[in-house]
Amino acid sequence: MMAAIEAGRRGRRVRVVDHADRPGEKIRISGGGRCNFTNLGCGPANFLGENPRFATSALRRYTQHDFVKRIDRAGIAWHEKTLGQLFCDDSAKQIVRMLTDDMAAAGMTLSLKTGVTRIERSGEGFKAILSDGSQVTAASLVVATGGKSIPKMGATGWAYEVARQFDIRVTETRPALVPLTFEAGLLETLTPLAGVAVDASVASAPEGAKARKASFNEAMLFTHRGLSGPAILQISSYWREGEAVVASMAPGRDVFEELKAAKASNGKQAVHTALGHIVPRRLAESLCQREGASGNLADLSDKVLRRLDQAVNAWAVKPVGSEGYRTAEVTLGGVDTAALDQQTMQTKAVPGLYFIGEAVDVTGWLGGYNFQWAWSSGWAAGQVC
Repeated sequence: MMAAIEAGRRGRRVRVVDHADRPGEKIRISGGGRCNFTNLGCGPANFLGENPRFATSALRRYTQHDFVKRIDRAGIAWHEKTLGQLFCDDSAKQIVRMLTDDMAAAGMTLSLKTGVTRIERSGEGFKAILSDGSQVTAASLVVATGGKSIPKMGATGWAYEVARQFDIRVTETRPALVPLTFEAGLLETLTPLAGVAVDASVASAPEGAKARKASFNEAMLFTHRGLSGPAILQISSYWREGEAVVASMAPGRDVFEELKAAKASNGKQAVHTALGHIVPRRLAESLCQREGASGNLADLSDKVLRRLDQAVNAWAVKPVGSEGYRTAEVTLGGVDTAALDQQTMQTKAVPGLYFIGEAVDVTGWLGGYNFQWAWSSGWAAGQVC
């Protein structure tokens, strides 16, 4: 929609083809229905990919502040939540309406419930055969069909098929910003904690892969399947099978010293009660049971208290997988950025063919970054397509 609007404003005749029933479905459901449409801190450092610097040009030419101005001109009220995240005060549908109104004003043709069955090169342009049997010829073809995330919304890997058709490399794709899951034995010990949330610092622990080391200080949630919450969703983009993640569940607090002080002041206090003043009570009880720490503080050695400190602030755990594309907010990987011009998003080997948004190997953090990449990459393509 961004690319279409910008191209239309340049006087280009544009047709947008969408197989969904309604436009902007991912916008509509995002942010609990209020759309986390950008982030005030958005920059190249907030993105992953084989070449995360690829995003620099588009992000600098069309910034988060540019999109906020657009929102303001449309009269859409918004507010800032934590960590620079911006949301609509009312509804994500306002963003969709703003874009569809801009498309209509620019003279766009929007075809919903219409798929593309085949793409062919036609002279110096392209021919698209649509699901209704009609054909469209165009000088430029912009592929903005996203990734595989949330298939129940109709998400597919179609963009990757188009790329491969034109011999354009696609990097490894995997679910990202997704809850992590655990093997049955560990899950048995975690299931009683389902619903418990803590403010945590969660870090990746790759072996020999320094480029993927990362740490996030946000909420972590225990679930019936494993771990979720913003900190886990963030770290899932960096995690790989066979690796551990390390969680500090009382970041910035010296658990050993606090327990030692509690022991000195009230040695008859139960250890799980004392630990329950630092982390949620259910979690405290679970950790004490796991570490074999029971009874009163007075009866426990410093060695046991240090074990509890480690259990709270250096919990290393190995997930076995994730919940997959079913719940992943985005797809990591995609069309190789080495094949694209970073100024225009046009493929270098196939003039007139563009890939933008989530289809490209540019993946943002949780918190509005992926929407900003959609706005910025769409704007960049719309200046020239």
